[in-house]
Amino acid sequence: MICCKTVICNKLGLHTRAASAFVKLAMNFSSTISVIYLDKSSDGKSIMSMIMLEAGYGAEIEVCVEGSDEEVAVHKLIDFVEQKFGEAE
Repeated sequence: MICCKTVICNKLGLHTRAASAFVKLAMNFSSTISVIYLDKSSDGKSIMSMIMLEAGYGAEIEVCVEGSDEEVAVHKLIDFVEQKFGEAE
């Protein structure tokens, strides 16, 4: 299992569109993906679970990936968060 921390840097935080885009990317990997914020853990492949994290701008999250493609997956997902979920601001 590989876990990496990052900070949500888009203005709207982990809102519906951002969560949907994260899940869409996560679904490309066979590994199990979880996202942790404060005392909450979510399934990185579930839009509702991701939204329930309620992680706003500046929130530090931890992305944990376990499986055969964990190394590639964690780096791609962390980069995606750091690139503001692909949103132009």
